[in-house]
Amino acid sequence: MFFSIIIPLYNRPQEIDELLATLALQTYTQFEVLVIEDGSAQSAEEIVKGYAEQLDIKYFYKENAGQGFARNYGFERARGNYFVIFDSDCLIPEDYLEIVKDYLYEHHLDAYGGPDAAHDSFTPVQKAISYGMTSVFTTGGIRGNKNHVGQFHPRSFNMGVSREVWEKAGGFKITRLGEDIEYSIRIHEHGFKIGLIPGARVFHKRRTSLIQFYKQIHFFGRARINIYKHFPAELKLVHFFPAVFTLGIISVILLNIFHSALAVVGNVFLLVYFMLIFFHSLILNKSLKVAFLSIISSFIQLTAYGLGFIQDFFKRIVLK
Repeated sequence: MFFSIIIPLYNRPQEIDELLATLALQTYTQFEVLVIEDGSAQSAEEIVKGYAEQLDIKYFYKENAGQGFARNYGFERARGNYFVIFDSDCLIPEDYLEIVKDYLYEHHLDAYGGPDAAHDSFTPVQKAISYGMTSVFTTGGIRGNKNHVGQFHPRSFNMGVSREVWEKAGGFKITRLGEDIEYSIRIHEHGFKIGLIPGARVFHKRRTSLIQFYKQIHFFGRARINIYKHFPAELKLVHFFPAVFTLGIISVILLNIFHSALAVVGNVFLLVYFMLIFFHSLILNKSLKVAFLSIISSFIQLTAYGLGFIQDFFKRIVLK
């Protein structure tokens, strides 16, 4: 099996350097790397060329059109019989391709996704953000999980598709606002088999600050409504949970302002909820600082998504 690793890149030369360094350590070596610079002002061409002796690597520059179409650009030029997509802010364990190769030989999948985790080198903020995006106490916990709700939809930070999928289903039709979910749904509709490879994890940096994280998750909430516009049946009850939580937070604040007796119930619920997050993160990360930051990141994960969801729900569905 020969893999084509496709990485869209936009103004992140340092990240691509770190990612390529991990790919150079892969124990399975039957792969090529295609870096698609999507109209960046900060070119990474020299960094990519620096790996020419360690990797079968190609660099392409194209005008900015978004990450979905940058991946299509890579698909069109790939030689592999299986395409692997990474975001530039990922670090890849050295046995990643070995695990994927072995799994695909044993369990045929036309497309797959894998989970993400925090690397030891991540900052406390990055580890807390990773917790918020993978915790059982947030909606992030349904991602990269064998017990996911409904069909499994791989996310493009860690996703693979066979050449046959590309040839029959095509590539990404939208370039942002849930482009990976739209693609996954369309792959399902073509009758291809998609699954989770639990061992195919990556270390996903995501954002380096809580403000950047808020903006990203707010965007994800809006993206869910964009997916609904393409596939109405894909809007599930679970997707409303962050919006309900956000409205609940607003209600508790108002109840406290007006000194309502019901405020006590809301306050106790939130205290218990955040204590559970704190101690769960403390057990996993063994850091008081990360545990405290995990409360904030989990709060952001739910409310930012909820606000983005509510915004576009009223704008695009209610107000049309």
